[in-house]
Amino acid sequence: MEESNLREDQYEGPVPKRRRRKKLRIGRVFTTFLFLSFMIIGFYSYFQYQAGRSMAKGQEIDPGPFQGDVVDPKDPSVENYLLLGVDDDGSGKSRTDTIMVLSWDKNAGEIRLISFMRDIYAQIPGYKSYKLNTAYYLNGVQTAKDTITGMFGIPIHHYAIVNFDNFESIIDTAFPNGIEIEVQKEMSEKIGVTLMPGVQRLNGKELLGFARFRADAEGDFGRVARQQEVLKAIKEEALSPKMLLHLPKLAGALDGFIETDLTAKDELQKAFTLLINKGVEMKTMTIPIEGSYQFANYSHAGAVIELDLDKNKKALSEFLNRSLD
Repeated sequence: MEESNLREDQYEGPVPKRRRRKKLRIGRVFTTFLFLSFMIIGFYSYFQYQAGRSMAKGQEIDPGPFQGDVVDPKDPSVENYLLLGVDDDGSGKSRTDTIMVLSWDKNAGEIRLISFMRDIYAQIPGYKSYKLNTAYYLNGVQTAKDTITGMFGIPIHHYAIVNFDNFESIIDTAFPNGIEIEVQKEMSEKIGVTLMPGVQRLNGKELLGFARFRADAEGDFGRVARQQEVLKAIKEEALSPKMLLHLPKLAGALDGFIETDLTAKDELQKAFTLLINKGVEMKTMTIPIEGSYQFANYSHAGAVIELDLDKNKKALSEFLNRSLD
């Protein structure tokens, strides 16, 4: 009688086993779901990565050895990347039609992009002075790096090189719907496509043509400005959430299409970091700056751009917000 009159809140016995089993089943289902989700994501990423890699077979670039500068321990958040776009002349050797240095300040959330005109009359270590785009042709990426660092005092920590033949495939792989660009004028001469004025989405071939066009009064200066515009547009498209699905395949393609001192893991990690930091700002400049150069002609180098080096180094230092050696 007394036992039957015990209230439920006075009961101090063990918890009924049925309740424990229910809790355990819910926990197991959740754990299994997480495990399967990670497995699916892993397999998807792996096969997409391999699909990207398979696209790049036979497309390797040989830039030679590279020794980058050590990151400044006083400013470890800043990394500088030498970006080169090369064009094989059929002999197996390439000149660099696109020469840029990307400076990434991860703490400040800023990207500063410097374009160097390819016809700059450059002091190439171990050689005569030639056009800047000849440095890579003479002795690979290390000579190109040493030329820029030696002239302008910019430390370079990493590099990435893309063959223009591969650029189309990279864009079409990463951005199946193209990249939105405003074409300012009709473009067709020596670019393999015809572009009409207006805002439109360009595929890889069209985007490359837009970036390489120079058959107007602006010449190479206009082309450099368009190259910067293309990189800004790519950055904006890359920040969209739908890009996450394409990242594994893109990483595989980049691993084959682009030659770099970074590993595939590094590439993915840096890409994810940029995607997470959507507020990252990109600022651009072109060397030479206005009023700091003149045109000249040499029998061994052809038509070149001669710089006032001091003016350009000062402008670079102000742009990067740090002193240069």
